[in-house]
Amino acid sequence: MNISTTRIVAQALAPFLAALAGAAYLTGCATFSADGGFGPVADGARENLGKELRWPRTESERAKIDTEVAEALEHVLSADDAVQIALLNNRALQAAFEELGISEADLVQSGRLPNPRFTLLHAGAGGQYDIEESLTINVMSLLIAPFAHDLEKRRFAEVQSAVLVTVLRLADETRRAFIAAVAARQSVEYLEQVQAAATAGAELARRMVAAGNWNRLDQAREQNFHAVAAQGLTRARLVEAAAREQLTRLMGLAGEHPPLQLAEKLPELPPSVAEMPDIEAMVLRNRIDLRLMRLQLDELAHRLGLTKATRFIDVFDAGPARVLQGPRSDAYERGYELSLQIPIFDGGGARLKRAEAIYAQAADRFAQAAVDARSQIRQAYAVYRATYDIAARQRDEVLPNARLIAEQDLLRYNASLVSVFDLLADARERIAAIEGYTNSVRDFWLAQSELDAALLGNVGSDGLPD
Repeated sequence: MNISTTRIVAQALAPFLAALAGAAYLTGCATFSADGGFGPVADGARENLGKELRWPRTESERAKIDTEVAEALEHVLSADDAVQIALLNNRALQAAFEELGISEADLVQSGRLPNPRFTLLHAGAGGQYDIEESLTINVMSLLIAPFAHDLEKRRFAEVQSAVLVTVLRLADETRRAFIAAVAARQSVEYLEQVQAAATAGAELARRMVAAGNWNRLDQAREQNFHAVAAQGLTRARLVEAAAREQLTRLMGLAGEHPPLQLAEKLPELPPSVAEMPDIEAMVLRNRIDLRLMRLQLDELAHRLGLTKATRFIDVFDAGPARVLQGPRSDAYERGYELSLQIPIFDGGGARLKRAEAIYAQAADRFAQAAVDARSQIRQAYAVYRATYDIAARQRDEVLPNARLIAEQDLLRYNASLVSVFDLLADARERIAAIEGYTNSVRDFWLAQSELDAALLGNVGSDGLPD
């Protein structure tokens, strides 16, 4: 091969060599992180929930968590305790963490050099040979490697945000389930008192009828109330069992766990409610679902740019080659081989239009999501305020009045002005008032959980943001 031919080959392979050097640099950076990208997710849980998050990847780490969970279950649980156990022990959440490993593997893979391709043609007859050998590599892959690596970085950040959304959703669902379970148990306790009063009333009515002091109609009314009270208690116990099972599932507890020891009752109402948050600041700063959609939008923008850059040619292989035509004693002819796709029938217009449409679609969805976020916060705050006002009125007016009526009727009974059945009716009404207050307190704490979820992101929905 003469000097001029060598120069031509070198010039032809210059872009290939430059791309190879750039891709080789990426290869040096393409390594797995020590924590698999879990650090930002754990930091997000600590910042937004004040809870510890761990990703056990060995048997010893899993055993340590099992021990901690077992020790926690030996004590009375608060809502925060239940949330912490769920974050440590829910296996569906652990499975979501594996998305980090999958995405990081894609990230590392995007920084690896593509394998070269060796092609051999060998034919011969009568001492004459036709041998062609070439070693080529996908130059287009090398050229776009930095862009592809950057896209995978963005995709990895998306997955981290998506996993954090899953963490927040689990915490929200667990807190709601805890509130529902405690409220259901309180409801059972009150309905047991109602049934006890109804049982006493029914027995007293039976005796009154037997003594000839009452008629069958009044007895039937008392017996009917007793039956209704028994049905209500059965339903309440079923609701309590379902609420406990829901909480158990979210906490990731298997069948052999000890019975859950929950707080005796829900926390009392706070002295006052929080003021309306700065919606604009909350949406821009705290909404993790919008942050995720922003990352997805940025990724699509980069993909659109890559599609434009590779619109006409997306297949380009190059590499050195040598050819022998003749006896085996002849010298090989040396050169290079280029293989590229010629955009005669398909100029990439359809791919470009598709990428543009996908990006425009994502931009519109992001804009609407921002509108929805502001509305969700306003609506959640309205419910939060209303449920507080309802519960406060129950506490400050309904309960004191029910107590006063019961006290006055007791005085009237002692003065033989009312019957024992009137006292039983007052007792039932007072118990109903207490249960109504308990339900209103439950609604308030659920509303506060809904508001917290709205401020952090749309984590109470069934799926991740699109």
